[in-house]
Amino acid sequence: MAKRLLIALAVLFTTILAAPSVGHAQAFKVEKFDIKGEGGTDYVAVEAATGRVFVSRANHMMVIEGATGKVLGDIPNTPGVHGAGIATKAGHGFTTNGGDETVTMFDLKTLGVLRQIKVGPGLDGIMYDEPDDKIILTNHSRPIGTLTALDPKTGDIVATVELEDTAPEGAAADGKGHIFVNNEGKNTMQVIDVKTWKATASWPLAPCAGPTGIAYDKASDRVFSGCNNTSVVVDPNTGKVVATIKNGTRVDALGWDPSKKLVFIPNGGEGNVTVVHQDSPDKYTEVATVATFAGAKTISVDPKTHNAYLFQPERGPAPAPPADAPPAAAKGGRGRGPQGPIVAAWFIIIKQ
Repeated sequence: MAKRLLIALAVLFTTILAAPSVGHAQAFKVEKFDIKGEGGTDYVAVEAATGRVFVSRANHMMVIEGATGKVLGDIPNTPGVHGAGIATKAGHGFTTNGGDETVTMFDLKTLGVLRQIKVGPGLDGIMYDEPDDKIILTNHSRPIGTLTALDPKTGDIVATVELEDTAPEGAAADGKGHIFVNNEGKNTMQVIDVKTWKATASWPLAPCAGPTGIAYDKASDRVFSGCNNTSVVVDPNTGKVVATIKNGTRVDALGWDPSKKLVFIPNGGEGNVTVVHQDSPDKYTEVATVATFAGAKTISVDPKTHNAYLFQPERGPAPAPPADAPPAAAKGGRGRGPQGPIVAAWFIIIKQ
């Protein structure tokens, strides 16, 4: 199957954006592979232990060898899939399936499905909270958004937390009993106590607009929030924004390489990634703008190989509407309209 699906079109180039006053300019190499397959996308997730990358594709999850772009497998029947949470120690992976309100629990070795866990509406974000050994889901549920915690060994639901926003996005744990959640609608970050499973604080993130991706750095004790145009760095001891990062638009995730001290912010609107270096806990310098592909707005960084991964389908022209179809403006709604067929499926690797 991999041979049929994989056509590797390696596009190698180097991007350098100098920061002369600091001297942190860096070179990055980009490789692109057409992994084929149908379906749109949302999140990508890397399993650092194996270098595999899990790519959501609307109703299935593709598994890719990160180093080469080779298709290794596919997890079917994940309707409306958003992302994957990888619990390597337990040997289990999980997908959030917004289409049928379930989470698919699968075996990491065989990719075989183990359970379909009924959770509820609004399934979206997912991450593995390693310090607390929990799979964390952030749900765009109504009338209020929620956070759900699963046991990675059994898949059982162990807690549900009500949040202040119907659009919670990324979540990150500090290993000190706290989980930080970005609320895209209210532009806030909430703090969840993992002992009581209650929200204990809410911090405004201005000038951030639409916080989505998030990461926590243990060494500097800072939380990074990916936002449109201006991302922010938060001191979790005070809840205050201590630094800002200029970037692009349509940001929907954030990557962090702790040993290299690099933040990766994917700008889907511009088709590039802003890379900044952490000079100190409260000082950040842009080191590169790396061209990727228009629409690629989520990212995952492998802390072992230091590779960053993105994915984005390329579509051809949308089909012409029927002659008797009403004008688009008369239809109302906020839909993006008809889309053209997928002509390529770009798996993108940023290498240092």
